[in-house]
Parts: sequence; structure tokens; C-alpha cells
Amino acid sequence: MPRITLEIRGERLTLVSIAVCVRDGVDWIDGCMDSLVKQTHDSIEVILVDDGSTDGSKSKLEEWSKHEKVVTISQEKLGLSAGRMAALEISKGEWFAITDIDVRPEADWIQRMLESSKSRDGEDVVAVTGRTIFGRSDDVISRIRAIEIESKYRSRPRRTSLANGPCSMFTREGLLSIGGFDPNWYHAEDMEVSLKLVQAGGTIVYTPDAVVNHVPETGLRRFLNKRKRDARAHVRIHRRYKRVSYDFIGSSWIVLWMIPLLSLAVFGVLLYANNLLSKDAINFESVYEALTKEIMLILILPIFWIVSFLRSDLPKSGIFCNLVLLSWSAALWQGIMLGYLDAIFRRNGH
Repeated sequence: MPRITLEIRGERLTLVSIAVCVRDGVDWIDGCMDSLVKQTHDSIEVILVDDGSTDGSKSKLEEWSKHEKVVTISQEKLGLSAGRMAALEISKGEWFAITDIDVRPEADWIQRMLESSKSRDGEDVVAVTGRTIFGRSDDVISRIRAIEIESKYRSRPRRTSLANGPCSMFTREGLLSIGGFDPNWYHAEDMEVSLKLVQAGGTIVYTPDAVVNHVPETGLRRFLNKRKRDARAHVRIHRRYKRVSYDFIGSSWIVLWMIPLLSLAVFGVLLYANNLLSKDAINFESVYEALTKEIMLILILPIFWIVSFLRSDLPKSGIFCNLVLLSWSAALWQGIMLGYLDAIFRRNGH
């Protein structure tokens, strides 16, 4: 398919194709699409993909298909990777951008990414990724999610290993050279294509000025299901790309180890209490003697975790807040177990 480049008053305008997929997100379509068609970089095409919606999203697709900058695709429930691959195959732009239906990009999102796409010192820039800001509502869930994502971006370098799904663009040629998005992948498709591009010698550039705004993520069940899904998909990534360093982990590892290390801490404290109560008298000497080398070894990792937890940006006040963190930890372990079951049975892209 021929690439399209526009020239206005002698200025070359690069066509950027923007893919956004929706499944049962009718209430989010207008907000996302309004933001996309009003980009300051005018040379764009927006490819809106419906992934088997049953909530009226298809009617919205028909409305938006009349817009001069919009192309629509309808498919069965094939998943996000399949939707993005379908959009990639019909795209005409030099760059292929991706975002999510529950995201509202700033007007200069594409413009800022294009400005940052220039190579330095022989780099082969194949992708540019921006910054996602999660909105906050009145609930604990949206606050935890917003803080977690904010902390991930805080120390992110210019050269990165991940072009995040809600706020990135890739060279179309680069994506096609690695096979694009595999419909068999179970989520984490942004990580998969990013790592493939890096392995092929490409460079991914992060620019904090290219901003998209995510609607507040509310609801405990929805939050936990998403974290379980992410953990399940990340098993595939870690199995395939073992020697790659990741710069977008944030506080998730602290939450992951919350249940195991707190359980270990409780075990160590119970052992210590049992030793202490077995003494004839409780005094300074018995308190010291009850703390055996075995108990100290048991408590080393929990103490390290507690210090890391206290120094993290995770909210810690309130019983409900800590129950959410414990539930999050459990969801991550559930996802990891499901991921390894996927690997054993060779399913979902393993």
C-alpha cells in the first residue's frame, strides 16, 4: 500500500495513522475520538476498530465513519492484538500510533511525538512513546492507580524498552518487519512489539511532553481483573525476553511480594514469641536470647520489603487501602500461575 505524504506551502507533513480499538466501550468513544480528530498535527487518519461489541458501540462506529479523517473496521471478538493488526494492515501512514478508547490524548500528542522522532548519534528510532496521566476520582482505587503510573514515569530515561499501549507510535515499516501484532498474544502486545523492535536494533524514545489522559480507573473488581490479566501476560514476556532490562516496573514488585513476605514476617514473629514464652522469665537477657540466628535470617527479607514499602509512593493509610494492596498482591500471583499454565499448555501466544 503506498505511503501518503502531504505538502502544504512547501512543508512536508507526515501522515500518521492512529489505531484505537473498542469492545463494549460506547460511553468512551466520543471523548476519545474528539481528542484524536482535533490533533494539531493535521495529517492523520484515525482507524477505529470494533472488537465484537454488544453495547451499541457499532452504532457509534457508523456515526464516526462519516468523518473525513476516520476509517472504521468491525470484527468478531478477536482481541486487542488482532484489532491493531487489522488496523496496521490497512493503514497508509509512515507512522502507526496506538491508544486506548478510555484515553483522551492532548491536542499536541502526535505533534510532540513527531518532534521527538529525530535520531541522535546514528540511532534508528522505530518508536516514540509519551506519558499517560491517570485521572483521580473520589475512590481509593483510582488514587492508587494514578500514583503507581506517575511513579513509573518519574525516572524514565529518554531511551526506553517499552512503547506503552495508550500513548505510542511506531514506524509502520518497522512493525511490519517484525510481523506486527500477533492475534494469538494474550495482552502485553505493546511490550512484545517493543522488545522485538529493540532486539532488531531499533531505538524507542520516551518524551514526557506527549501526554494522554486516562479516565479514572475505578471499581475494585475491574482493577484486580486488569492486574491479574497483566501479570498473566507478563509471564509470556519474561519467558521470551530473559536478558532484557525493563525500566517501567514501578511499585508493582513491592505489591507482588507483599503477601509472601508479610506471611514470612508473621511466621518469624510467631517463632520469636514462642522462644520468648518458653523462657523462665522475660527480661532483657531472655529477649535477646530468643532472637536466634534462624529467626534473624527469616526476618531479613521481610524487613527489606517493609523499608521499601514505606519508602514507596504507594498509599498506606487506612484499612481499606491496605486491603486493596493485599488483594492486588493476590491478583498478581493468580495471574502468574495462569501465565505458567498458558506456557505448559502452549496457549495464548506461548
